[in-house]
Parts: sequence; structure tokens; C-alpha cells
Amino acid sequence: MTKYNIWFFSSLFIALIVSLPIITVFFSFFNETSNYFTLLKSTFLLDYIFNSMIILFFVILVTFILGVLSAYFVSFYEFPFSNFFSWTLILAFAVPGYIYAFSLIAFFENYGTAFSILTYLFGENNYNPIIPKIDGIVGAILAISFSLFPYVYVLTRASFHYQSNNYIEVGKNLGLSTKESFFKIILPSARPAIIAGLALVSMECLSDFGTVSFFSVNTLTTGIYNSWLSFDDLNTANQISFILLLFILLLFSIEIYSRKDARYHQPGRGFKPIIKIKLKGKKSIIPITVCSLILFLSFLFPVSQMIYWTIKFPKYLHDINILNININTLILVLLASASIVIVSLFINYGSRISKSKILNYLTNFLISGYAIPGVILAVAFITFFSNLSDLASYNLNFKSTKGIFIGSILGLILAYFIRFFSLSFNGIKSSYEKINNSIDESAYLLGYSKIKTFLKIHIPYLKTNIILIMLLISLEVIKELPITLILRPFNFETFATQAYIYASQDLLEAAALPSLFLIFWSTVLILLSSRYILSKKN
Repeated sequence: MTKYNIWFFSSLFIALIVSLPIITVFFSFFNETSNYFTLLKSTFLLDYIFNSMIILFFVILVTFILGVLSAYFVSFYEFPFSNFFSWTLILAFAVPGYIYAFSLIAFFENYGTAFSILTYLFGENNYNPIIPKIDGIVGAILAISFSLFPYVYVLTRASFHYQSNNYIEVGKNLGLSTKESFFKIILPSARPAIIAGLALVSMECLSDFGTVSFFSVNTLTTGIYNSWLSFDDLNTANQISFILLLFILLLFSIEIYSRKDARYHQPGRGFKPIIKIKLKGKKSIIPITVCSLILFLSFLFPVSQMIYWTIKFPKYLHDINILNININTLILVLLASASIVIVSLFINYGSRISKSKILNYLTNFLISGYAIPGVILAVAFITFFSNLSDLASYNLNFKSTKGIFIGSILGLILAYFIRFFSLSFNGIKSSYEKINNSIDESAYLLGYSKIKTFLKIHIPYLKTNIILIMLLISLEVIKELPITLILRPFNFETFATQAYIYASQDLLEAAALPSLFLIFWSTVLILLSSRYILSKKN
């Protein structure tokens, strides 16, 4: 029995909570199958998998092009507004795929925004036949790609920033052109970061529910949701979840493996920073055009569509209780971010002072929660507590747990905890590793207890990173749809659920206002954190 057993058992308990969805889905897979699942296997299951893989392939392709190209231009060239583009391109994070989907449909539908623009410019006519209809799989690919490419952009930009100019100069001396240097030196050097970014994109893509649901594309996530909601078949929902989880965990493993070789720390001696090539006049047209187009399509286009609808249909300003939705969202953001960060600090501190290898292995398992799609987590949640309620016996009233954790704020916070704990844990761990152990030893010699050392030395050092992590968790909570949609209390709406409900009822105009508020608050959080994320020190 070691001196710090409290840290081990606390970490073990949290690891069990985080692994709860995986364990539930795994054991549910071996339960007796229903007639619906038997029918599904012989009819639509292969279509679910095929559609998911098609969307995944093209999303990877599009995000690779958008992310790498934009990162390359702002990293290696200095042109008008290059600094402006370097941080505004990340704003696409503020627009979830499902909101981008609303914008696409609204713009290209019959008598939509595109029709109104053509009518205003060229007079009244039937323009619908010449307006392309972007929906189905094509619409889903575009919506998901433009909302996720910042993953690739941010990681690739960080990698490009720390590439030594020495390699590029050697390439020039060997007679390599700018194009050849890009493909033979710059791109291969950034490969770990690019793969890590694409792996994150892939996980988010396969996890997407709102976008594919809105475009009526049958994928594994919509299959899970429909099995539970339409057919009241949790068993089938869990069996499809198991299939999707295998894909997700494979991609998660790839992301972890790729990140081992990625470098985001300050380089050592001999490093020569990249000397940006200054572009003026005609030479600057291509990067300005490319970056402007990406910024417009990924952020300004959906925002302008939401503003246009909000102004055109002002009646929804009175019909929607925006104040109540703001309060609901604020409650979730504060409770989730505070609880996740507090537990992350506790576990990281325990791991630091106990110096237990077993505890380190255990805490590394805690990052698996982020790999679990929201729809799987929500369905696994319902399955677990429904099964727990069935175990009611003697004086142990397990039935009460179902009401406590399903359709409640507490259940939502616990689900958010499982989903986003790794974001907080890894962020604090990376900062903790920069605090030399000799600082702790010096504090002990000065009479500081372990708790006082934690409060007076560690917390002030970690303060900036804690604020950043809370901002990032808040951003994730605001945008989260399937977990909130499935587990929220009755008549408890957030910007995400309110926008989705209106859109699913074909009231796209009404979805504009909550969507606009979601984008606004997400943009505020991104702007507060982007100076840290995109700073030259990170």
C-alpha cells in the first residue's frame, strides 16, 4: 500500500467513468439481436458504412487541400493581409457543420438566397433551373470540410513555423524549384502534423450527426440515432455503435502514433527561422485570392446567410426566448468547464507527486473519451442507466439513477466530462511537465506543504493554460449537438438544439437566430484563445 493510494483510486474511478460508454457498447454487442437489426444487416447497414466511408474520403481530401494550402501561404509568404488571414482562417471552427448545412440549403434551394440575388441584379425570371442544388452527400462533404479544415490548418501551420530555413536553402543549392521544395522538403517534414490533423478531422467526420441528418444521408451515426428514437431499439443502436467505434478507435490510434513524431516545442541551436518571401503586386494575387476565398466560404458565407435571414424575418426575434437559451448555455458551459478542469488538475497533481508508473499508464487511458462520438456516448449512457434500473432489488432502488442521469443537467455534465476530459487533461499535463521538480523540492524545504505548493506555486504557473482550456471546453460544449439533444432535460434548449429542431421542422428562417448566437459566442471564445494557439511560442 503506497502513501498516495488516494490518487491511484481516484484515477481508477475516473478511468472507469470515461470507459463506461466503451464497456457498455462492447457488452451490448453480444446481446441478443432484434428483428430490426437482422433486417438492417440485410438491407441498409452496408449503405450506412459505404456512405460514411465516401464522406470520410472526400472530407479528408478537401480538408487536406484547404488546410495545407492556407497554412503554406501564411507561413512562407508575406503578402497584403497575410497576418490577418493567419488568425481569421481559424474562425471556421465557430461554424459547426450542421449550421453550415443550413446555409447551403438556404442559399441554393428553390427561391432561396441565390434566387433573390439574381432577381435583384437581373430582374425577375425563373433562375431555379440554373442554380445548382447542393444537397445529399455532396452537401454533407462541403459542410463538414469547411467546418473542420482548421484542424489541419492549425497543426500544419505550427509545423511549418518550426521548419528550419537551412533545409530549404540546401534544396535551392541543389537546384530545386519552389514547387519541388514544397513537395520534397516542406510537405514531408510536416507529415506527422498533417496526419494528426487529418486523423482528428476523420474522427469528427465519422462522429458527425447533425450535418448528415439534415441532408438526409444515411450514415452510421444517423443509423444509431434512428434505431433508438424511431424504433426504440437500444440494442441495435449499440450494435451499430460498436461498428462505428472500431473505425473511430483505429483513427484515434493513428492520431496518437502520428503525434509522437510531431514537434511543437521551441527548436534548439542551429535552427534558422523561415525567411518569408515578400510578395507584391501581381505576385500576391494568388495567395490573397486563395485565402480570401477560403475565409469567405468557411466563415463569412454562413454568417452572412444567418444575418440575412435574421433581418428578413424579424418576427422570430420575439418568438424565440434568446435570453433563456443564453442562460441555459452559460450554465452548461460554466459547470462543464469548471468540473473538468478541477478534476484534471487533481489527477495531474496526483500523478506528479506519486511518481507511480501504473498511475501514469492509467491516466493515459483517460484520453480515450474524446474518441467516442457524441451520439454513441449518449446512447451508451441511456443503455447503461436503463440496465442499472433493471437491477432494482431489495432496498437498493437503482431506478432513481435513471431519472438522475438521463434528462438532467447532471447527466449532461457527466457526458460532457467523458467527451472532453482528454482536452483538459492533456493541456494541463503538457504545462505541468514544464514545471521542474526542483521547484517543488525547494518549496518543501521552505516549509510549504504539498497542498500549499499546489495552490501557491502550481496554480499561478498554470493559470494562463487553465483559462485557455476552459475557453476550448466552452467552445466544444456550445457546439455539441447529439449529447445535448438526447440527454437534455425536457424543454431545456441550447443554441445548438434550438437551431437543429427548427431546421428539422423545415423552419430554416427560425434556425438563423440561434445559429447566429452560437457562431457569435464561438467566435468570441476563438478570438480569446487564438492569440495563444497561433502565437509564435505555441
